[in-house]
Amino acid sequence: MNTPVNRKPILLDFEKPLAELEERISQIQELADENDVDVSEQIHQLEARAVQLRQEIFHSLSPSQRIQVARHPRRPSTMDYIQAISDEWLELHGDRRGFDDPALIGGVARLNGRPVVMLGHQKGRDTKDNVARNFGMASPGGYRKAMRLMEHAHQFRMPILTFIDTPGAWAGVDAEKFGQGEAIAYNLRAMFSLDVPIIATVIGEGGSGGALGIGVGDRLLMFEHSVYTVASPEACASILWKDAGKASQAAEALKITAMDLKKLEILDEILPEPVGGAHADPVKTATILKEGLLRNLSDLDPLTPQELRRHRYEKFRRIGVFVESDV
Repeated sequence: MNTPVNRKPILLDFEKPLAELEERISQIQELADENDVDVSEQIHQLEARAVQLRQEIFHSLSPSQRIQVARHPRRPSTMDYIQAISDEWLELHGDRRGFDDPALIGGVARLNGRPVVMLGHQKGRDTKDNVARNFGMASPGGYRKAMRLMEHAHQFRMPILTFIDTPGAWAGVDAEKFGQGEAIAYNLRAMFSLDVPIIATVIGEGGSGGALGIGVGDRLLMFEHSVYTVASPEACASILWKDAGKASQAAEALKITAMDLKKLEILDEILPEPVGGAHADPVKTATILKEGLLRNLSDLDPLTPQELRRHRYEKFRRIGVFVESDV
């Protein structure tokens, strides 16, 4: 995985107490070195406290704080994970209708020697790259490219692994002009008819129909600090209260975290992240993802194409079912 090194960390608001403690440890160590004083015991105690504080912070994040982690600029992207977990990778381009959307990438790969198709949203690493990739917001051509690759997987009996990380589908005028709604709707319908295992993983931010366009699968996995939502909290707050400043309140109400979705039986498995988030240890995070994918593929392999389609249909029919009380 292409992990940049020796860069100044990007701190989130709730990480500031931890950063202050780590800075204090560095200052004490520097003073001790300058004055040839042994403070190893005090340093050890402070480092233990820093580890404990980091665990406390990341084990008690609010939904709005988890969104910040999911949107972290250095959070591993689809391309990072593909390069880290695959033995071979060949990116394929174009929707065969004149477009090649860089916001949604895909291709063929080998996972532990097994041919698979991998695809997902791709955000940029910096402002220039984000603009080029439209901040991971795919166009109609991107979803048509994804469907072309999934039909290829269906034809050659290769499992499909999708990675979701988008604030939503591109909502520009040109997107509507070229059929954004139709492209996503076609994918939703067509994915139910595919004969191969489909595993969708939310690796960061899963927003609205932009996420669903590659999210119909036999299994849905989510990283611990990722989010999956019908609309961004900011958009929801603007719609309900005409005030985007109430995004934190909206995030609580929307039930967007992995834990919430697991309780609602929408999510199949939560993938744990290293303390500090996926960006704190991308290599370990990639290993966790690979193990989760292989484990779920192993569970799905014995199923026939007919069983896969039936279970996939039943899985989505169960979502949102509730019983009204007579009281």
